[in-house]
Amino acid sequence: MNRSESMGTGSLSRAAVIAALYAALTLLLAPISYGEVQVRLSEALTLLPILLPEAVPALTIGCLLANILGGCPIFDIVFGTLATLLAAICTRLLRKKPRIAMLMPVLFNAAIVGAVVHYAYAPMIALPLCMLFVGAGEAVACLILGPLLLGVLRKLPSRLLYD
Repeated sequence: MNRSESMGTGSLSRAAVIAALYAALTLLLAPISYGEVQVRLSEALTLLPILLPEAVPALTIGCLLANILGGCPIFDIVFGTLATLLAAICTRLLRKKPRIAMLMPVLFNAAIVGAVVHYAYAPMIALPLCMLFVGAGEAVACLILGPLLLGVLRKLPSRLLYD
């Protein structure tokens, strides 16, 4: 396997930290991370694929862990994690257009997690409202906190972010 096909120890370490941070922040802030109206502040990390390819699997694993450890039903574990994976892949693919890339977690989570919230937790709330609530929370994390995080990371010496 050549270097472009494998993850070096630095990348693997960063991925582990990203996954752990995502899960820990989500669980630590559980009262606002789960439910009909949620603002997962850990979702600010979903912009990391703009800078780091290893963030794609890391965010997926972090979300999976947060959903399992948070006691989510299987429907949420599967589809919530899928939303994060799809958003992370698209964010990475659109990294050269960061303003568009930042919208990917908002759109995927509003649609997929909004549907999960409606069907698994709150069928009495209209589906479009569930999508709107999830999208609004996601927008706070990804369009306000996420860019601040990226700004700080871009100021770090490159040797800290890359192998």
